[in-house]
Amino acid sequence: MANILLIEDNSDIHEILKDLFQKEHTVYSAYSGTEGISLFEREEIDLVLLDIMLPGKNGDEVLREIRKDSQVPVVMLTALGEKALVSQYLLDGANDYIVKPFNLDEVFARITVQLRSQQALTVEEEGQSFKNICLLKATFEAVCGEKSVRLSKKEYHILQLLLRHPKKIYTKEELFEQVWEESYLPGDNTLNTHLSNLRKKLAQLDPETDYIETIWGLGVRLKED
Repeated sequence: MANILLIEDNSDIHEILKDLFQKEHTVYSAYSGTEGISLFEREEIDLVLLDIMLPGKNGDEVLREIRKDSQVPVVMLTALGEKALVSQYLLDGANDYIVKPFNLDEVFARITVQLRSQQALTVEEEGQSFKNICLLKATFEAVCGEKSVRLSKKEYHILQLLLRHPKKIYTKEELFEQVWEESYLPGDNTLNTHLSNLRKKLAQLDPETDYIETIWGLGVRLKED
């Protein structure tokens, strides 16, 4: 079962799609782009089914907002007259598109394929572990035995980056620019604050083990035994 966010302002189409998926999945309904973004930020969404023409924020604006922090699958709903825009949406990060009027069997198949692909990626990334900690992409959690702690998106991305290259020493500039995707300003304490919070959360899970060490004058890395 997956959590699907359906953002479609046409009530008839919305109900048809909702009925199609709600027997096997949980469907969150939004009828405007603004409402859709709000739901996406509050809930743990596995896939977004997104109309292009929406009140409030348009579909392309919603797609850009989602792609700032998430790679969750996004499937666009487009009318025949909007097909010329599809290539741009794909370049902007959409995973697939469905043209109205659509065949329900095809819609179900396309969404199922996207969910399977996402599940495979999640399983692969959930294999990221170090010492006693395992990082879960699907829930933004760090897990140790039966205990778990929820990480913020930035904390998660910091730990994910360190786990990918456990022996690498990251300078503050490298770590900040790869996680925040903007230039690092000397004296900015944002990274230090997030690292401190991350260390505290890992210590809650496994108080007897140190996970992140500072190499004086160089940067930070995962601490080996």
